[in-house]
Amino acid sequence: MLLPDNIHPENSIYYNGALVLQLLQNEDNVELLELYERIVQIRNISFPLFVLCLDWLYLINAAEVKNNKVELCS
Repeated sequence: MLLPDNIHPENSIYYNGALVLQLLQNEDNVELLELYERIVQIRNISFPLFVLCLDWLYLINAAEVKNNKVELCS
């Protein structure tokens, strides 16, 4: 759920997607698994939640995965 009303906000796709965007702003064009490893160092999230965050970022045209690399959309 993007903005849940029954769990902590830091467990939402919205919050964790913001962490992904923050890392991508510092270093664009990062390999998928490397980006996941960096996110886990900041906040321990599951891989399925990470993929949901990437899906959401793709839907809002903020980031995309090309050739196993995640990059910001222009």
